[in-house]
Amino acid sequence: MRQICLSALAGLALIAPAAWPASQDLPSSPLEFIPRTPEEQARIKAVTAPTIDFTAPEAYEALPGGAATSNAMVNGDAFSQSSANMSFEKELDFKVGNGLFKKLWVSAPSSTQASDGLGPLYNARSCQRCHLKDGRGHPPEGPEDNPISMFLRISVPGGPEDVIEEIEDYISAVPDPAYGTQIQDSALPGIAAEAQMKITYEEFEVPLSGGEVAHLRRPSYALGDLGYGPPHPDAMLSPRIAPQMIGLGHLEAIPSEDILALADPDDADGDGISGRANIVWSKEFDRPMLGRFGLKAGTPTIRQQSADAFAGDIGISNPVNPSGWGECSALQDECRKAPDGASEAYEDLEIDSEGLDLVTFYSRNLAVPRRRDFDDPIVLRGKQVFYETGCTACHNPKFVTHRLSDQPEQSFQLIWPYTDMLLHDMGEGLADNRPEARANGREWRTPPLWGIGLTREVSGHTYFLHDGRARSLLEAVLWHGGEAEAARQTVVKMPAADRHALIAFLESL
Repeated sequence: MRQICLSALAGLALIAPAAWPASQDLPSSPLEFIPRTPEEQARIKAVTAPTIDFTAPEAYEALPGGAATSNAMVNGDAFSQSSANMSFEKELDFKVGNGLFKKLWVSAPSSTQASDGLGPLYNARSCQRCHLKDGRGHPPEGPEDNPISMFLRISVPGGPEDVIEEIEDYISAVPDPAYGTQIQDSALPGIAAEAQMKITYEEFEVPLSGGEVAHLRRPSYALGDLGYGPPHPDAMLSPRIAPQMIGLGHLEAIPSEDILALADPDDADGDGISGRANIVWSKEFDRPMLGRFGLKAGTPTIRQQSADAFAGDIGISNPVNPSGWGECSALQDECRKAPDGASEAYEDLEIDSEGLDLVTFYSRNLAVPRRRDFDDPIVLRGKQVFYETGCTACHNPKFVTHRLSDQPEQSFQLIWPYTDMLLHDMGEGLADNRPEARANGREWRTPPLWGIGLTREVSGHTYFLHDGRARSLLEAVLWHGGEAEAARQTVVKMPAADRHALIAFLESL
């Protein structure tokens, strides 16, 4: 299959690999890659050019993850498959990483040193508890529902001394003095949980063409059951739903220069779209890098994303975040005094480098499922509507990944993620009014759309956007504002049949 997927790029020359970083002037890829020749760049430009023919599917459109695309049966495990082009030898690493992803951590001290170190503050006892079946989280559906796959970020505006000078346009923000950078709603016995998230909704109608009416809900967030007194008066809260896990390795393998080439911060082309790259500080490489992961592209690599989740969500120390108390702030004295699970057998950490690397490998190789109904006439019409409405200005359909000498699963693949990986102003309606590196309070990274049509199958719901406020794909579209306001208005006014075709196209991804 790999040969078939890459046949459109056949004949490209292989040249000697360049060690990271490729350039001190660009936010580099975290991976060791083989630079492209001018001839390769020309071929890739042709392959990734937007289509103008909507009468039939494009070549290889059925394989959004290239040769790594999963051909497994579409069911509740559709997001939990390994890269289809993975070697048999690497399948063991994938399965061990999956085991660590699912592991339920326990409090220290414990007779099982490989599994102790939970908390003292935490949101979940395992990665899988938030990313159930490697899918999308959801907001609590009522007072009895567990909000385990959703939490609140928190920060306070920083001062000039908190600016990272190496990053242009960096917006300083610092942890809340009492509550740190995220609200943990669970804690070990004898330690107070930080707070509980409170959500209220206001419903309103949006009239559509053809006499149709959509119903949206506007959420408001607050903290209840405060365990450590009031937060800072200037504290900023931002809700976060656990995102789906598929295709992360391919997103990491997109060349930085291809992402940066799509940026248009001053809207020089006058199309109303002004995507910006988020540049963030890499804890691993101790330098600025292109942000790729997280809802505001606040993290540069899968490994750092995994390490930060271990520390913040579960309270597990690791090579990137070695503090044994996880997210306990300096004001949470009993929390910091609690025993941790660090041991010499695991590098004086709770998960060591080998464990973190296995979880990273697992996360990198969760395959994107094969497209469905991509040749259906209604889906093809919906694709044309998607393009003509201007959705591809942010949801860029195609990339070709780096040639990677040590990651054949992601190497030189034509992929279809439908994202530009950039920040966009999405309007006041979606604003969280909380910055993250260069991202301001109205900006969000364009989320990849691959697999979005399988959300109900995998996760059992259809809640979308950063906080799950949208209960359908149509609601998600209608929340678009800011740079996407013109596209939103087109969707509102278009013939109902075209709107239905658009949703059919999204459901096929």
